[in-house]
Amino acid sequence: MARKLMSIRKLFKMSSACLNQIPLSNPQAHVIVVGTGLAGLSAATQLTTHNIPVILLDRADRPGGNSIKASSGINGAPTRFQPVPDDEFYNDTVRSAGKPLSTAAAEDRERRERLSSTVTNASKDAVYWLSDEMGVDLSKVAQLGGHSKPRTHRGAGGKPPGASIVGALLEGLKSNPFAEIRTRSRVTKVLKEAREVVGVEYVGGGDGEEARTLRGPVVFASGGFAGDVRGMVSKYRSDLAGLPSTNEAREGSQPLLADVGARLTDMEEIQVHPTGFLDEKEQSATVKFLAAEALRGEGGILLLNNGARFVNELQTREHVTDAVTKSASTLETDLRQWDVTLLLDEGAASALDSHMQFYLWKGLMRKTTMAELAQAVVNTVQEYADVVSGKKADPYGREFFGNWTLSDVKPESVAYVGKVTPVLHFTMGGVLFNDDSQVLDAEYEPIRGLWAAGEVTGGLHGQNRLGGSSLLECAVFGRIAGNGAAAFYQQHYVGV
Repeated sequence: MARKLMSIRKLFKMSSACLNQIPLSNPQAHVIVVGTGLAGLSAATQLTTHNIPVILLDRADRPGGNSIKASSGINGAPTRFQPVPDDEFYNDTVRSAGKPLSTAAAEDRERRERLSSTVTNASKDAVYWLSDEMGVDLSKVAQLGGHSKPRTHRGAGGKPPGASIVGALLEGLKSNPFAEIRTRSRVTKVLKEAREVVGVEYVGGGDGEEARTLRGPVVFASGGFAGDVRGMVSKYRSDLAGLPSTNEAREGSQPLLADVGARLTDMEEIQVHPTGFLDEKEQSATVKFLAAEALRGEGGILLLNNGARFVNELQTREHVTDAVTKSASTLETDLRQWDVTLLLDEGAASALDSHMQFYLWKGLMRKTTMAELAQAVVNTVQEYADVVSGKKADPYGREFFGNWTLSDVKPESVAYVGKVTPVLHFTMGGVLFNDDSQVLDAEYEPIRGLWAAGEVTGGLHGQNRLGGSSLLECAVFGRIAGNGAAAFYQQHYVGV
């Protein structure tokens, strides 16, 4: 383990004295990064530190991907922001992964465990890279569902963490002479000659549907397919049909990679997040705003329409979602939705001020008082307040209560409430890859010239991803992919 951690750090700090002396190669060849979420931006940023020319392609109108919307934070353990010794992060990750890991054959299990080990061991370095080198405030730490300790970092105020992190990396690349971002550019084919990926074809980028070609090694960081409800979601999980999503309706890139021999894994493992906001003015909207897990992490509770709690709100996303669908009343809408209320007191809300201001502005949450709520809700809030105060044990086993401060519930006591429902959120499946971010083929061998990072990959999260580990895997494996592609470019493209 120690040897592997040393190799990760060595890879992250690949000698600039070596790579920065490389003369610029043939301008026809670049490293191509597909996707401009955190995984793609991390890979591109790492490439430019080695003076490697990189072109980023994104089919969306603007860069940032789903990463820019991430609202709970990035995991890291331990850090100076959370210096308590933490030897449980790896165990929490493995436990959350569930059956795909526990029932895997020996070789597959070892591969999955290496991925978990890599991402958790490198988490501290990832947080410091973003905070110390990129200037992102990550000083606030919270505990999310499925975590045994607080380890999810975000800023103390201002923008949500995804926007802060993505914004900082975009700003760094914007003026970088080695980087170019092309939006509205959809990759249609991965080019492979003999046994090596040598570039991509894409359409758009201001030239309509005329196909264009780019040559060079390729890093795929194009995200998942949780918004492709009628396509890939329906193909792999028809039982999830009818659920809303936090993702736009875009297909995944996994089939493009399968066409060049990439092995797919865990494609049926699609995460349903328990709390997407139900806008009461537009209940049938198929794309929902996520009710950040941090809302529950800072003390928020979930209530049925009879005012009762029904679950430990800080269990895994899978567990909480299952409790919602079994306990809550369904709503009469065009979509499969449930009637659940999210409630925070002033302490919990103040710990998430930037989030709350947005939710209140959008009308997704409202400020109220206990006098305006049903007596059953008031009784539940007082019972929960007694649990937080230590007067009684929580019947659902919750032990962490964030910044909840309300102890004596009075008619004038303030609360923040909003309606939430389970939503398709994240796809754990994707292309099989190793701890060097190389894409693997059907024989589990690396495909030369091809790397992947982020939600496009599979095998790390199993059947359930821990909140805060999406941004983390993007930063960790994005940087690893960037360094790997840089070394490959140096060896095979310089002077060509």
